[in-house]
Amino acid sequence: MMLKQIALGILILCSFSSYSQTEYAVDRISPTLKNRANAVIRKMETTVDMRSPDNVVQTVKSVITVLNKGGDSNAEIVLGYNKNTSIKYVKGIIYNADGKSTGKFALNNFTDHSAVSNFSLFEDDRIKHFSPSVSDYPYTISYEFEVRSKQNLIIPDWYANRIPDVAVEQSTYTFICKPTDKIRIKTHNYSGEPEVLDQEKIKSQTWTVKNLLPFKYEPFTPDRENYLTCVKIAPEEFSYYGHKGKYQNWEELGKWVFNDLIKDRQALNPIAVAEIKELVKDLTNDKDKARKVYEYVQKRTRYISVQIGIGGQQPMQANEVHQLSYGDCKALVNYTQSLLKTLNIPSWYCVVNAGDFKKDMEADFASMAQGNHIILCLPLEGDTTWLECTSQNSPFGFLGSFTDDRTVLACREEGGKILKTPTLSTQMNLQNRKATLVIDVNGNVNGSIKTTFRGSQYDNYAQFENQPLPEQLKLLKKFYDVDNINFDSFNLSYDKSINPSSKETLKLSIQKYAAKTNNNNVYLVLNAFNKNRTIPEIKNRTLPVFINRGYTDLDEIIYTIPDHWSIEYLPEDIELKNSFGSYKVSVRKEDKRLVYSRKMTLNNGTYSADKYTDFSNFINKISSNDRIKAVFKTGLAQH
Repeated sequence: MMLKQIALGILILCSFSSYSQTEYAVDRISPTLKNRANAVIRKMETTVDMRSPDNVVQTVKSVITVLNKGGDSNAEIVLGYNKNTSIKYVKGIIYNADGKSTGKFALNNFTDHSAVSNFSLFEDDRIKHFSPSVSDYPYTISYEFEVRSKQNLIIPDWYANRIPDVAVEQSTYTFICKPTDKIRIKTHNYSGEPEVLDQEKIKSQTWTVKNLLPFKYEPFTPDRENYLTCVKIAPEEFSYYGHKGKYQNWEELGKWVFNDLIKDRQALNPIAVAEIKELVKDLTNDKDKARKVYEYVQKRTRYISVQIGIGGQQPMQANEVHQLSYGDCKALVNYTQSLLKTLNIPSWYCVVNAGDFKKDMEADFASMAQGNHIILCLPLEGDTTWLECTSQNSPFGFLGSFTDDRTVLACREEGGKILKTPTLSTQMNLQNRKATLVIDVNGNVNGSIKTTFRGSQYDNYAQFENQPLPEQLKLLKKFYDVDNINFDSFNLSYDKSINPSSKETLKLSIQKYAAKTNNNNVYLVLNAFNKNRTIPEIKNRTLPVFINRGYTDLDEIIYTIPDHWSIEYLPEDIELKNSFGSYKVSVRKEDKRLVYSRKMTLNNGTYSADKYTDFSNFINKISSNDRIKAVFKTGLAQH
């Protein structure tokens, strides 16, 4: 049997080495694959060998041809490591267009960087990075590396190719384990079955993709797992930096997370317990008590990421957070949950795929590789309440666009449970702006704006929070992309009631906004502040049209015009309506005032690829109509 394994290893090595440098000549690539590609993956072999739960070896052998400057990023190599993941070796060769070697590289040619994020206090992750210095195109890079990890709880997902404008000649993924190891596998967009090799001591499964044409970037697309070839693997029995367990489904995984990573980290000192009980002593119902606790946590703590060892998945001790007044999402949720526990208020630690793009946990495939954030759920009777514990300004019970409308894993002592966070609807996601502007005879504008934000737009100005006024005024110029605009004052306030809103009030001036021509005509772009951008027209669209989030924008601008300007032209009312949304604009004259009104609604949803032309036409018509102008004649009495 040992001879068979040795023979198998020799066969693999020979097959790779026989892919000799003559094969690296660019003219050997099929013209079909090179067409509209920036790079071609000639050969990619990814092997994950799970020798034991605490010894997983990943080997990658890759040959990539870069056809032009747009493909350079595909030749870069970035390898992460820490105390539990080590890089055993890296070696590679660079070839020119004819397939002749021009240089070699190894691990000592890589630069070493900390992977600490700007908002992190503790992380032990680092990265090795290599980028070939080649200016003559095309060129080919061939390399291989081995990385060893002391855990098998998280096996990296494999994609045949996840980058636009890259073709694939051949890419394979091989997973090796013992025949007795139980693993769960989920594939996306892979036709056929893997090649299985069963031996006495090892079992391997190999997925192969050949002659994959490059896909083009297309805006408004669904989750990439809907169209890219992907393989996901989750072992039933695992080891994670000394923590062992097993799971087959979300119920078992959520139970392990709570009982092994959280349960023993919720102790608080008697002083903290007495303080929180004193805080709520006059309150009678759990929701009011929970609100008080949440506000207490917001005032007392701040968010700082902590990612060391098991700390990447396990929260800090609750008592440590109480003493230090900081923590990451795991720590702050665990701390809040611990405080509520002292009041006998139940709550659930929930793992979520956070981000503006909504992404569910896969209902039929439990894995620790899913999720990147923690939130807290309070299963109050008839009134489930959700808390974002990392924000010092979020209203109690409100989840914004970062975590709304998606499934999460609630980790509970009795077992995990898939829940869904509240949906923020198109009508709820409201921006309502009202401006009053005065135009002088030189076309300068002065005035004020009041804007209310609700739903997913509540956090539009989140980056303004806790910034000094001068910095806020700088940020405003990015939000109001208008030439020569200046702000005299700015105030941001919050209503944190059951239907929360944020409100902006400001005073501004815009020099020479209404342009005057030599023939005494003045052109006024009526929509000063909320112009929709165009989107590209795409021929032969291949992917469905996906609108991730709907919203409603209301704009009203009241212009006061000079006495001696007469109206030469006012645009007619405009109305567009279809399944994607609606758009309505009106302009009316009231004495010396001109009132511009705009309402745009975009609906979330998924549409077939052939609807993209209709969608782009709709958006681009809106963009065009957002730039309509009124025309005035100066020096004449107003009619």
